Amino acid sequence: MSELECYFTLLSERKPPACAGLKVSSMGIGAWSFGDRTGYWANNFGAYKALVEEGITFVDTAEVYGFGNSEEFLGEFMKSTNTKPVIATKFAPLPWRFTSKSVVSACRASLERLGIEKAGLYMQHWPGILTNGPFNDAFVEGLGDCANLGLTQAVGVSNFSAERVRRASSILQAHGVPLASNQVQYSLLYRVPEVNGVADAVRKAGATLVAYSPLAQGLLTGKYTKDNLPTGPRGITITADRVAEVQPLLPPSRRLLQDPACDAAPVAINWTLCKGALPIPGAKNARQVREAAGALGWRLTADEVRCHFNWRRLRTQYTCPCRAHSMAQFITSKPLPGDLYQT
Repeated sequence: MSELECYFTLLSERKPPACAGLKVSSMGIGAWSFGDRTGYWANNFGAYKALVEEGITFVDTAEVYGFGNSEEFLGEFMKSTNTKPVIATKFAPLPWRFTSKSVVSACRASLERLGIEKAGLYMQHWPGILTNGPFNDAFVEGLGDCANLGLTQAVGVSNFSAERVRRASSILQAHGVPLASNQVQYSLLYRVPEVNGVADAVRKAGATLVAYSPLAQGLLTGKYTKDNLPTGPRGITITADRVAEVQPLLPPSRRLLQDPACDAAPVAINWTLCKGALPIPGAKNARQVREAAGALGWRLTADEVRCHFNWRRLRTQYTCPCRAHSMAQFITSKPLPGDLYQT
């Protein structure tokens, strides 16, 4: 198996050999930004061509990204380049959805927007809450229906707690379908899945932890400074104080690449690979895709993972985007309170 390749544990050995495994690159690309028509072909299409050139074969999207535009764009990009990466997309448990049939209908609509007959991975984007909270089991059953109807090769969940992962795996097994993955926020700065039981539950289910925001919304790239802060919604959480707090992480990352001027992003992404996750950094243009691809083809050593990123040496107080936890909580072995991103 090449350095670029890994295998999801997607389909059980009880399934026919023809269905026994979905082969993807060890890193994917998140296409949530593809839903913005501003600079459509100049940026998004360039990003897509770059990921193909870099050998990245896994692209993550969702029906809610750009209100369907992300899926439509990917469909256009695949058609215009005659390429077929593995597409992962997601069902949104919107307040008016209550049944397993709504999952199947949403999957068919996504496939139509993508212009493909079968998804590689189809997921539930977040757990049912509030009005449709009692119907979460029905949604998971709908995922199983999608697999058994041949609409997707594998199914997974996203933002599920450890208990929800175990429940989803049990429901799917009853339908003869294994749980493939749980997609959660996970990075050097946000390590909650390691201590709240999520990573362990995913492993015991024989599934893969897919890591979104492996660059902590850009904080781990080193591109933000007190004089260069993000604007828009991201600027609310990424402040000058927060950027200053993260700076102790960046010099060790750059030293590992033996270039103090290099971007720290490849090291941060490589760290998630070394931790056994499949990272899906978001990228809106070709430059960002190539930067992320710098994480491929090599691995941090065990000592580098353990020593260069020893949280107990840091005195910063990082708070995750939901502001529920600080870094002080992340470096403890004690269980954390309920994670807002994994409910």
